[in-house]
Amino acid sequence: MAKIGIADTTFARYDMASAAIDELARWMSAQIKRYTVPGIKDLPVASKKLIEEMQCDIVMALGMPGSKAIDKQCAHEASTGLIRAQLMTNKHIIEVFVYEDEASNEKELARLADARTREHAQNVYKLLSNRLIPEAGKGKREGFEDVEPISF
Repeated sequence: MAKIGIADTTFARYDMASAAIDELARWMSAQIKRYTVPGIKDLPVASKKLIEEMQCDIVMALGMPGSKAIDKQCAHEASTGLIRAQLMTNKHIIEVFVYEDEASNEKELARLADARTREHAQNVYKLLSNRLIPEAGKGKREGFEDVEPISF
């Protein structure tokens, strides 16, 4: 049975972890380990701890950066840390960030956070079961409508 880590934050305005856990349960049997931290810059160490100390096979790192320039800078730093943690552990950490300015109102923001989290949870299942290859180059977009693939 796969062991999946969920790292989330108290800064987020939507409970992305509950959406991820619910969606994963629809797709597979897995042992879930949840680790909640204050903000997105704490996600890299949380993800690394889930992998190294709690023996997770893969981690979803869930965050909701604000709309200010400093929030985007912090998100970039967190993303860089998540990439480094992946390289240090040789395990996938699926970054699921939803920026507050991606939506025009709170209802749309909640819909986007839920949809993006659930679609990335499906990606976790597909990644663990080697089912992503048929979707390569198909214009998949998490949280928004997919786009048409291009060819020449």
